[in-house]
Amino acid sequence: MSKIRFLILLFTISVNLCYAQLSPKELSALKNDLVKAVDDSKLTDSLFVKLNKLSGKTALTTAYLGTLEALKAKHAWSPYNKIKYVKASQKAMQQAVNMDKENLEIRFMRFSIEHFTPSFLGFSKNLSIDRKQIVKHYQHGNFGSADQALIKNVAKFMVESKRCTPEEVKVLKKYV
Repeated sequence: MSKIRFLILLFTISVNLCYAQLSPKELSALKNDLVKAVDDSKLTDSLFVKLNKLSGKTALTTAYLGTLEALKAKHAWSPYNKIKYVKASQKAMQQAVNMDKENLEIRFMRFSIEHFTPSFLGFSKNLSIDRKQIVKHYQHGNFGSADQALIKNVAKFMVESKRCTPEEVKVLKKYV
């Protein structure tokens, strides 16, 4: 999957991020900045700081912070810092999953991070669990607050990831 598609997917996820904590203007700015953050380490850091200052973090906020930690790992040049950020991302994503185990968006964010993390590092332990949970949502048509664009983009990403079984692909393709 191309970097642009991944950005669009993250952009779509951000639409559902913490409406109560961000004004519509802030949410709009965040969506625009997210696309740029994939290639801009300073912007990634500033978004992380901004979201980290929010009080009463929801499961989605926590997952989004975990996603930003993963982007920090992408931007880091030092192998030590890359590992440090990946570990922080994993911790935040696990915390988010613990807060809301049935949230499609959170499971998907963790899946996509682990999908792009080199497997030889050993940080992709939840791919199978998250894949099964995501497919379960599609089997039961249980998408929570996810909008149609997110539902379609997640299904498309899952199929293109080539990590799903043929049976799972059949379920997901109904939504692409």
